[in-house]
Amino acid sequence: MDLQALKNKYDIIGNDPVLNDSLETAVKFAPTGLSVLIQGESGVGKESVARIIHQYSQRRQGPFFVVNCGALPKELVNSELFGHVKGSFTGATDNRKGYFEDADGGTLFLDEIAELPPETQALLLRVLQSGEFRKVGSNKVEHTDVRVVAATNVQLYEAVKRGKFREDLYFRLSAAQIRIPPLRERKGDIYLLFRKFTSDFSEVYGMCKISLRPDAIHLLEHYRWPGNIRQLQGFTQSLTAQLSTKVTPTLQRIELSAADLEPFIPREEGEPIPMLYEGPQPSSAFNADERQAIFKAIFDLKQDVDALKARIDRRELPPPPARPLEETQEAEWQGEETFPQDKPIFHVETPAQEPQAHTLSLRKSEEELIRAALEKHEGNRKKAAEELGMSERTLYRKLPPEFRKK
Repeated sequence: MDLQALKNKYDIIGNDPVLNDSLETAVKFAPTGLSVLIQGESGVGKESVARIIHQYSQRRQGPFFVVNCGALPKELVNSELFGHVKGSFTGATDNRKGYFEDADGGTLFLDEIAELPPETQALLLRVLQSGEFRKVGSNKVEHTDVRVVAATNVQLYEAVKRGKFREDLYFRLSAAQIRIPPLRERKGDIYLLFRKFTSDFSEVYGMCKISLRPDAIHLLEHYRWPGNIRQLQGFTQSLTAQLSTKVTPTLQRIELSAADLEPFIPREEGEPIPMLYEGPQPSSAFNADERQAIFKAIFDLKQDVDALKARIDRRELPPPPARPLEETQEAEWQGEETFPQDKPIFHVETPAQEPQAHTLSLRKSEEELIRAALEKHEGNRKKAAEELGMSERTLYRKLPPEFRKK
């Protein structure tokens, strides 16, 4: 296989060994019928690799469809992928084919596959295993012969561990994996891409090409490019538009130093942008059992603290182990001074009184624990006291106000 010819055909720039290995792996997988999982950050060129797999496969004469799973409306994703029958939901005015039916005999590239909802993941697993699917609103089992190439910009196994992605579907897809390295791992390719982008842009608009001095190349290569190739392309085009001029017989190229380039390097710092938090609210962070366990731990800790304070007040603590006078002097004074004979070497201080707010907080936690135990046992004080490890009399003395009349 001529790797350079492959790159030229699919407009892939770079000589990084990891990139080359990814392309060679794609060509090896292509003639098989395996589903392929392409992993890589946004903007690294995953779609180009999917097209290579299709073109080097026996399905090259069949259709090739690209589906961005993250862009499909959640309520219509099953209809988009598998089709629907007339009247199956509001707005379904006619029968409609889905991508799996349209791509029969070809390849379906499912980008951002981690965005599929759980129900759709189960349907996808079935069609991968047996080629069977049902349109939305239909009981008829239909068949398709489609090869799936999936892509994701997240660590898919981490999504499996968080319960966001089906484990069986992950193992079905991940048997054949290809990783596309991010641009920050391909530093030697960054300037090659820069030259390509500025050359293409300049030819379209009749402008001088931009070249960089060694110090500017170093600066360009050591920016991390979180948006990868897509970000570098936009940056290069914007830079060329701002700093280049029309081509003249005496001016064909403009060279930039690091000082010229530095003001245009993207800045990622700045004030955070306020966003609406869409996660679980604090009140639902723990379930009832977890909250009760936390309250009980706090209650037990408070009892231990109270007991310790009582012992300190009664001077029941054992004295600290004595150290040799010389060791104490050397560690604390670093000299030859001696302690006054009337000054004790050890001194135990009584802890300062806890702040009122802290005491109230512990008391509130104690009440929450008692309240939870009483609610659990439907107001039975004896059972609640046994669970909390206290006497029924002590429980009665600490009852929250709403339970005192019961």
